[in-house]
Amino acid sequence: MTEKAIVALAAALAVAIPALATAYAQARIGSAGAGTIAEKPETAGTIIVLEAIPETMVVLGFVVAMMIIGMV
Repeated sequence: MTEKAIVALAAALAVAIPALATAYAQARIGSAGAGTIAEKPETAGTIIVLEAIPETMVVLGFVVAMMIIGMV
């Protein structure tokens, strides 16, 4: 493999792995949150915040990918 291919693979993995983890976390939070909101509607704001928190992993993965690509 050439150096550019390895860098591209590293950048792709820096985004893909956190994206998969975020999807898993949001699926769990979403299903639990739906049940919680059904029982206590006043918790909707908290559940929305909890649903958004894992998204930071993808943003940070994207930043790392841009740093990896910028090193070349």
